[in-house]
Amino acid sequence: MEQKIEKKTVLDILSLINYAEGGIVSKEFEHSSAGNITLFAFDKGQKLSEHTAPYDAFLQILDGKAEIVIDMQTFQLNGGQMIIIPQGAPHAINATEQFKMILTMIKK
Repeated sequence: MEQKIEKKTVLDILSLINYAEGGIVSKEFEHSSAGNITLFAFDKGQKLSEHTAPYDAFLQILDGKAEIVIDMQTFQLNGGQMIIIPQGAPHAINATEQFKMILTMIKK
């Protein structure tokens, strides 16, 4: 069930989404013709296999640790860190431990 995030409301972002054992959970904040903002929770060991996106993607780790592979280069990100994945770059995401992130894609 999709629930929109209430606008003009102060929210505790880490409490908006829970981990699921052996899974990946996502919750969309906003989706429009201009782009989207999605919150994710990855359980340890989960991954998104290599893929590409037609837009730059701003990925911010909120909690935990993740391994991000962009163009075959590996980056280790901790809570509070971010990276921008270039448009069209092959990339994958691996949960080295449980982590939560926000993914923002802005269409050009």
